[in-house]
Order: sequence, then C-alpha cells, then structure tokens
Amino acid sequence: MSNDIWAISKAGDLDDAPAAQRSPLLDAKVMMVDDEPLMTELIQTHLEEEGYRNFVVTHDPREALALLRHEEAAVLLLDLMMPQMSGFELLQAIRADRALRYTPVIVLTASTGADSKLRALQLGATDFLSKPVDASELVLRVRNTLAFHQYHTRLANFDGVTGLPNQRLFDRGIEQLVANGQRVGGVVAHFSIVVPECRQLRENLSQSSADALTKALARRLEKLAGDETEAAALVTPVDHAPRVARLAADQFGLLIEGLASPRAVEAVAQRLIATLSAPVTIGRHDIHANVWVGIALAPTDGVNAETLRKGADLAVRQAQQRGGAHYQFASAELNANSYRKMTLGLQLRGAAERGELEVHYQPKVSVAGNRIIGCEALVRWNHPDHGLLPPGDFIALAEELSLICEIGRWVMGSACREAAAWGARGLGRLMVAVNVSKLQFQRGDLCTHVQQALFDSGLAPDQLVIELTESMLMDDIAGSLDLMQALTRVGVTLSIDDFGTGFSSLSYLKRFPLSELKIDRSFITDLPGGGADLAIVRAIVELGHNLGMSVTAEGVETAAQLACLRQFDCDNYQGYLYSRPLPAARFAALLQGRDEPHPALECRQLSGSG
Repeated sequence: MSNDIWAISKAGDLDDAPAAQRSPLLDAKVMMVDDEPLMTELIQTHLEEEGYRNFVVTHDPREALALLRHEEAAVLLLDLMMPQMSGFELLQAIRADRALRYTPVIVLTASTGADSKLRALQLGATDFLSKPVDASELVLRVRNTLAFHQYHTRLANFDGVTGLPNQRLFDRGIEQLVANGQRVGGVVAHFSIVVPECRQLRENLSQSSADALTKALARRLEKLAGDETEAAALVTPVDHAPRVARLAADQFGLLIEGLASPRAVEAVAQRLIATLSAPVTIGRHDIHANVWVGIALAPTDGVNAETLRKGADLAVRQAQQRGGAHYQFASAELNANSYRKMTLGLQLRGAAERGELEVHYQPKVSVAGNRIIGCEALVRWNHPDHGLLPPGDFIALAEELSLICEIGRWVMGSACREAAAWGARGLGRLMVAVNVSKLQFQRGDLCTHVQQALFDSGLAPDQLVIELTESMLMDDIAGSLDLMQALTRVGVTLSIDDFGTGFSSLSYLKRFPLSELKIDRSFITDLPGGGADLAIVRAIVELGHNLGMSVTAEGVETAAQLACLRQFDCDNYQGYLYSRPLPAARFAALLQGRDEPHPALECRQLSGSG
C-alpha cells in the first residue's frame, strides 16, 4: 500500500495543498449515530481538524438504516447505548443487510466491561472507541479503519496491473448507467476491446513487457473515456460508475453514455481502434497492436450487465474472425437492424413535441344501421425520412425505451380534443376509444391523466372509451379491479380489446366493470365459412350480451362477414369494409358526408385494421 494512503494533511495546510497531495481518505463519507448531539459535534470537530469534510449525522437510530443505505457511508461511528434503539440492534440489522453488511462500524461505548465489547464483536463491529473520546485515538482509528477497508475494496474491485476496475465493479457501473439511461433517456454503449498482444507478449517476451503494454493501453483508454481519477474510484467505488475496466489478460471494457446518434457509436469504435493500435515502445520494440471491438447497446441489446457483456463478447469474437482491425455490433442481424432501430429510437424521443405524431381515427359503425357511432384513435408517426409509419413499426420500440406512457398521454389528449371539436361543430356526439398500454395501466397514474385530458378538452367523460387487453388485466386481478373501478367513477367507459386471444377466466370477466367486448380480427377473417371461428364469434356475442355488454367486431373487410355478424346480432364493427383509419380532417369530412368510405377491394390491399 502506498504511503499517500496513510498521509493525513493538517487542517492549516488543506486549503493551500494541491489536490494531488491530499489523501483520498479525507474525502470519505463519515456517518455518526448517537443520541447525544454534543458527542457528534465533538467528534466532527476533531475529524474536521484533521481534514475530513464529508459527514452524515443522525440522533435517531431508527432512521439510521435507511440513511446509511441512501448515503453509502465509508465508515459508521455508532453509539451502543441509545434509548429508542440500541447500537447492538442497529449493528445486527446492518450485518443482515446485503448492501450494508461490509460497512466498517466503529462502536462508541462508555462501558468498561468486557461483555458489551464481546457482544459487539460477535455482531460484527470493526473497532471500538471508548467514551469520553480521545481526539488522537479517534483520528487513528478512523484513519486505520478507512485505510484497511479501502485496501480490501481495491483488491476486490480493481486490477492489480493497471489499477483499472475489474469485471465485478464494471458490471455495477453498467447497471448504474443503464438505469440512469432508462430514467432520463439515452443510449449506453458497451465496447468490448480485445488486444491479443497483451497476452502474446507475456508468452513470447516477458511478463513485464506484457504489463508495460497493458498499462500503456489502459492510460490511453482512460484518457479517451475522460480521465476518471484512481483516487475518486478508490474512495467511492460505487458512487461514480467506472467507464474503463480490465476484463481479462487481453481484454478491456469501455462504457460511453449519452451518444447522440448511431454514427457517434461507430465514431467511438473507429477512434478506439486508432488510439490503441498506435505503436507502443517496449524496450527496443515498437509494438503495433491489433484491436478488435464488439459493441452492445442498451436498451436495444439488453438492459442488464450480463446480457450486454455477452452480446459485446460475441460481437468481438465475430470481429476477430474477420481479421484485421474491425468493430462489430452484437449480432449479424443487428449490424443492419440495430442501426435502424437505434436511429428510430433516438428520433422517436420528442417526436410528439416536434409535431411528427398524428392520430388517425377508424370509424366504429353500427351493424344494424350501418352508421358511425364512434371511432378508435390510432397513432401514426409521420417520420421525416420514412413517411407515415404504422404503430407496428414503432410502438414496441416505444415500450422498450419507456416512451409509451408519454406517447399514450399525447394520443389521449389529442383524441379528446378532436372529439370535443367535432361535437362543437355539430358533427355528432361521438364516442372516442383510446388504447392504453400495459405500462400506462401498471404505473398507477392513469386516472390522473384521463381526468387531465377530459378537463383540458372539455369532453364529457362518457364519450371516452378506454380500451384494455386481457393480458394486462390478468397480471394483477385485484389491482386491475381497483383501477377499473376508479376509472368508472371518473365516468369513462371501459372496453376489453382483442377478446378471445388471451387466457382470462370468465369468473373474473364478470367482476370487471366492462361495457364492451371487442372480438379480435383473427376470428373474423375466415367468416362466414363454417368451423370453429363461426362458433367462437357467435359465443362471444352471446356472452357479451348476457353480461350486459355491447360487442364490436374488428377487421371486417367483406360484405359476407358483415352479413354474418348481423345474423349473430353483433352490435358494431370496425374495418376496411367501411373505412380505413383516417386523419382527423378526413374523418370529420366523412362525418359531414363529404368523403365516401373506402371500398372493400381497395382496403384489402392494406394489411391490418390498426
């Protein structure tokens, strides 16, 4: 261990001392739990005189465990005798917590008996301080505890040759960066970098030559990644996710977050190859390293460390097979698809604000009277390069990137405003149906967003239909029932979409406050031919009516299908037989009779009704 780890600067020298001369231990977070404020003030004063400046203090041991989890202190000074909760109890809870069990704990006690100290040792105390606290002893025990703890942390988390984080710490960094990317948006790129010369030099020249090359490459990678200092990583190994790591004898890892475009990922890969393949002089030899790079992207290729590591490692092996210096994405398919998917993901973020999303409306038509009684709102993306994209091209991606709630709120607000505007123009009091994603349903704030959309638009609650699917309802029966009841109290109507394709129980179906069943288009396609579909459609219509619900058939494309539904007393239908989904202006024109429905033959040229 180097001497600077043990060095403690005097308080008078701190402000003038260069940052490089300051012991990293002095930046460690010190937490104190003691019910006597005077004691914590005294301890903090003694430590501040030695240069410590990062303190967390609580006088209520009952809040200490949660505070310790949040603050991730480097050392805890814990009083044993406290009225609300003893230090013994808190120490036992700390050692039982997987995240905190290795936190160094120095216990403070006024007891001179051996029993208290023995019990504290049995519970996992690291060291002792006797009350009243002696300033010199306090400083030494805190310093020694921090030094030994950080030394063992270094052995467990850092490579001995380069000083870089190892695979264990790097994986934790991946999880942190990916989680942060999911919260704020953005792509995290995991680069797996193989330099075979790091291993070959050891076999052909010497271990020292291999170590010298490895160190030189490590320093280049650190500079490329932003020069995170070793001291910062030593004192707070989990506060700052490491960007560079040594993963094996001839392998490094690099994490880059916030890349603005797919081309930026490729630019980093090219720069990596150029930086690491530049010659390194080892003794009398100029080493020109071969460099291969594998790239895995989060969230496209995975959202956890293991998946991304496997993807990047597979990609780097594929790059090696090509020979020469190359980079490769996580799979052959992704080398083409990942670029497009990543591009779409980056462009989809903020598409609503840029005015690129639009809502199309498919008429819901009564079977008996063949007149429009409502519509379903269906989102489209008017992409600047690819034109009008159907939801199948981007909704799954929006779900992966956690953008679906934002898009869903925008669609609901837009649909409510349009329906209210049609009513104000005298075009009829239409019901407008809006699909809700599983994530929207599970987040718990759906009622709030529904009420906000109704308030902003002025639409009557009973004109809004919320369409749900069987699968989202069955994941949590009790929670689904509570939320559905809350929505019905708002006044909106609930519909179950794609009925018949899930695995719901009819015993639960009768408990849900639903007003409509929508028959999935897969059962309509082969009508009016005989067989199972005919029986299923008839059964669903009868079931819905017996439960007091209206029934709507989706995907109706032929007059024969409509005649069959009329025979079964189905209430409503949607499909290309009457009209494909239309932009708001054309749907309004259809309501006014200025735009004719699309003929069935023309509609069959398109795929799907959504």
